[in-house]
Amino acid sequence: METTRAIAEQRVVFHHVSWQTFKALLVEIGEDRTSRLTYDQGTLEIMTPLMPHEQSNRLIERLIYVLVEEMELDLVTAGSTTLDRPDLERGAEPDSSYYIQNEALMRDREEIDLTQDPPPDLVLEVEYSRSSVDKLRLYASMGVPEFWRYNGHVLRIYRLDGEQYQLCENSPTFTPVAVSEIPRFIEEAKKIGEVAMIKSFRAWVRQ
Repeated sequence: METTRAIAEQRVVFHHVSWQTFKALLVEIGEDRTSRLTYDQGTLEIMTPLMPHEQSNRLIERLIYVLVEEMELDLVTAGSTTLDRPDLERGAEPDSSYYIQNEALMRDREEIDLTQDPPPDLVLEVEYSRSSVDKLRLYASMGVPEFWRYNGHVLRIYRLDGEQYQLCENSPTFTPVAVSEIPRFIEEAKKIGEVAMIKSFRAWVRQ
């Protein structure tokens, strides 16, 4: 077992954990919790978010709502719903996930079954500390088209190209808006407040 502590999150990693144990653990600890589990072929990571982690996650989610409103899109918020592929022995609970292109298909769904349903169109992971699981490989194997990773300073945008992610300057979903500027607005919220920042972001998007 390995433990990693950071200002924004805590991570505990277990090795040589079976898929059956991972699934049983999800049932035992239930959904009423703050920790998020990631499993990759024997490696289990349990991440507990602290305030800076959750604050960044929630702020980015609010800004995504502004983007879909201003671009006249729609979305289904899947949040940290467990995404798993038993055939790959991989599973994850992202910080946030969204159906945008497939919103109409998933609008009335109460569960996600990746053996039948498409994966979320966009997945966000806030990682102030480095995960022991290769999230790029994990989400690429699930076919997630777009992956965002925020480390507290930089928002990196990845687009799935074949079986691997390619780092790109702009979000395929929200082009032509330069969403890589989002960290600047998160910092701005510390000075002017969250509501004022969201108003500022909306005005910027409209430009």
